Formats: sequence, structure tokens, C-alpha cells
Amino acid sequence: MENLTKRYYSISEVAQMFDVNISKLRFWEEQFPTLNPKRDKAGDRKYTPEDINHLEEIVQLIDVDGYTIEGAKRALEKFRKNK
Repeated sequence: MENLTKRYYSISEVAQMFDVNISKLRFWEEQFPTLNPKRDKAGDRKYTPEDINHLEEIVQLIDVDGYTIEGAKRALEKFRKNK
């Protein structure tokens, strides 16, 4: 994702970037342990540009390419091993 100028983004900002519900982001956090945004003292999620780039991979696999959750997990794991 381009033009990520801030150090941290809120969950609502990220949901808006990807045009998804906040609950979907929370669900993907549960399903993909590698997606683990930091939390501030109040417990609010703070996504870094790296988190957003990883989320972009997940969105591409599931919403664009049509992978299942399990298929996306395997694809990401395979991709990370080949890096």
C-alpha cells in the first residue's frame, strides 16, 4: 500500500483503507497470528505500515483471489519460506 505516512493507524482508518468492517479485521487477527497490531494503553489497536502491508496480502488472497482462510494461511506460509 502506498502513501503510508503515519507511524500508526487506528483500526477504523485501516478498515476504511480496505473497505471492510472492523469486525472483519478483528476476525483476521484471530485467524492470522502474524497479523498482530500493537495496542496502546487503552487497548486500542495501532497498525503500523508493515501490518497494513501484511493485511494487504491477506485481502488479496481472500477477497481478490478467492482463497479460503486455510488456503491463505498456507499460501502466506509458503511465501514467507521462499523469501
